[in-house]
Amino acid sequence: MSRRKSQYSVDSQILAAVHAKGPGAVFAPADLLELGSRSAVDVALHRLVDQGAIRRLSRGVYDLPRQHPTLGPLLPSPEAVAKALAGRDRTRIQPAGAYAANALGLTEQVPAKVVFLTDGPTRTVHIGATTIQLRRTTPKNMETAGRLSGMVIQAFRELGKDHITPERIAHLRRTIPGAKRRELLADLRLAPTWMHPLFRSLAAADPTPRADLLGPPHPPTADRSHRKGKTKTRPKP
Repeated sequence: MSRRKSQYSVDSQILAAVHAKGPGAVFAPADLLELGSRSAVDVALHRLVDQGAIRRLSRGVYDLPRQHPTLGPLLPSPEAVAKALAGRDRTRIQPAGAYAANALGLTEQVPAKVVFLTDGPTRTVHIGATTIQLRRTTPKNMETAGRLSGMVIQAFRELGKDHITPERIAHLRRTIPGAKRRELLADLRLAPTWMHPLFRSLAAADPTPRADLLGPPHPPTADRSHRKGKTKTRPKP
């Protein structure tokens, strides 16, 4: 009897912890080990999934689904899943490939396979129609993890030097605040040499319009009303 009571206590504690994170929370069993042993947590998660209280996304990955009034339960973002996997292993992640380019608005392509570089073990999970891969990489590639420079480096690598057009540079300058763009210079040494001019262009200050190019001020508009092409004059007092 006490063992059953203890197990249901673990269930309620897990549910309370998950609800504290809020709808859309993604988590792994290792995130909950302060509430019970690994076996107790696994049993509790299995029971909560059967009850419909939480959802199992993939092996070792669960979430508290965010509900849409029309579409029903929504899938979490690839980044939320990747962070849950990385949090379990206490590793860092860096969006890469087409996902990084899409996140910066440089392409409209939504990849079916989302890749995150990591300094932890390589792992692949399938969430709905999307494949999410954590791919182990070199320490140098992870030096910029979590920073704008890391995202830009990976996006530019995906697109290739010949496809970093002036329009794409203009888009980044328009959508990323100047203070954030200037941070790119601190990580210049970590970017491939061919990206250095692009980083400097992004970090450059926004041009200020010159007064001599704006032209003279417009004269005040006369208070006139027109009817059939003729000017209507006010009657003399």
